[in-house]
Parts: sequence; C-alpha cells; structure tokens
Amino acid sequence: MMRTLPDLMIEPVVRMALAEDLGRAGDMTAQACIPEGARMKAAFVARKPGVLAGIDAVRLTVLALDPKATVDVRLSDGAAFEAGAVLAVVEADARAFLSAERTALNLLGRLSGVATLTRAYVEAVAGTKARIADTRKTTPGLRALEKHAVACGGGINHRFGLDDAILIKDNHVAVCGGVAQAMRRAKAFAPHLMKVEVEVDGLDQLDAVLALIDEGAAPDVVMLDNFSLADLRTAVARVAGRITLEASGGVDLTTVRGIAETGVDVISVGALTHSAPVLDIGLDAL
Repeated sequence: MMRTLPDLMIEPVVRMALAEDLGRAGDMTAQACIPEGARMKAAFVARKPGVLAGIDAVRLTVLALDPKATVDVRLSDGAAFEAGAVLAVVEADARAFLSAERTALNLLGRLSGVATLTRAYVEAVAGTKARIADTRKTTPGLRALEKHAVACGGGINHRFGLDDAILIKDNHVAVCGGVAQAMRRAKAFAPHLMKVEVEVDGLDQLDAVLALIDEGAAPDVVMLDNFSLADLRTAVARVAGRITLEASGGVDLTTVRGIAETGVDVISVGALTHSAPVLDIGLDAL
C-alpha cells in the first residue's frame, strides 16, 4: 500500500508557492480578463508516460484559492500511466483556478519526475537484492515531498535530516583521526534506537570497521563510496552479511545494474532528486 503524506505537511509548501506567484496584488491577468464568478472545468493530462506523485499537492493548491472547488482525482500517487492519461479533473471558480494552475503543475511535474526516474532505477536492478535509496540532495523546502515521490517510484528513503541517524562521512573521519576513533565516539553517543552508518573509501577502512565488531563498536551500515565493482564484490565477501552495505558514488542508469549485481544491499542515488527531469503534464480546458 502506498503511504500518503498528511495535508498538514503539504499545505505550507503549497501556500508558500502560491504566495510567491501571486505577489503583491494577485493574478492581474485573471482579474483583467475573466468575469467575476465565471466557472471552468479542466483536466490535468499527462503528455508523456510516467509515475504519479504530488496529486494531493494539486488538490490542496486548487482548494487554497477556491475552497468550494471539486477535484476529481483519477489516479493515486504511485500509479504508472501512459501519455494522454487524465490524472485529475477540476471544476472551480475560473479566476482562482487559473491563478493556481502554474503552482499545481510545477509541483505535480516536479514530483512525478522524481517518481518516474526512481521507477527507472528500481526496474534496472530488478531481480537483485539491492534497493534504491535517495539522499539529502533535495530541493530546499521540498524534501518531504521529494522523498515521498521517491517512495512513489518504488525507492526507499535514506535519512530525512541530520537528526534521525548518525552518518559519519570522510570529513568527520578526518577530524576524529580515523574511522575507528569516529565509530567508537558515535556508538557511545547514539541512543538505543538510532542507527549509525560510516562511509569508507577503501578496503583498508572497511577492514578497520570490521575489526570493531568484536568490541561492539561496529556500525549498522557501511557506505562504500566510489568503490570499483571488483572492490564492491570483495567488500560483500568480507562482510558476509554481518553489516548492511550501501554503495554510493558514480551511480547512473548505465552503471546501477552492475553495482547491484555485486551483492550490496542498498544503492543510494542523489540523481533521484537533484537531477530528475520535470515530467510534462498539462492542463486542458473541458
């Protein structure tokens, strides 16, 4: 079952985007051209095939400017569709609807683009054990929505922020004086429900991490950063299932299958959110 985001999490983004677009005096074009009280009906239509994400943002955008509008959602987030598919049909006050149009399309196209790209990665690793995860390389202010879109595409979410997991990166290791020192400090600090992940950039660092298993200071997850395929296979063999392995760096649709076939558990892909093209979706008057 596809999880949904509460309206409470989406509404602030919608209101901020509408306020940015409406500016200081509202939609001057709609006020100039559209008779007061006029109604219109239109459909959100996919111009290209894809995976849906952000339909609730459309609904909330329209209702923010016309609370009496009717929004007939035809597909749910996570659904795949072909070009020409009708995603939602709206009937509303014409001035309000036209003022909301661009914000609704921006959010729907952006989020569906993320979901569609994620689905491509998920399908590329089908049949392996690897799962596709996002990163924190998200659009400021849109993280919750973009990570929801990743889930709509079949991916999984990495940490949402700096506060929900400990992730020791190369600069943390440099300041601490080594992987082992950083790990011992992190394990001593971490609450019992918080996972710890450490990034390693070579098999020597991985061996230093594995040496911590017997003293109870090993991480829950090791991120193998920019490893070659041969080194990924070696890492999987050395770990032998004792720690979750995440591959990161140099991942695109041409390389992800080979990475997955090395036996890693997770592949994190920043491109899911920082490089997803906006999906072409239009609004057609009915």
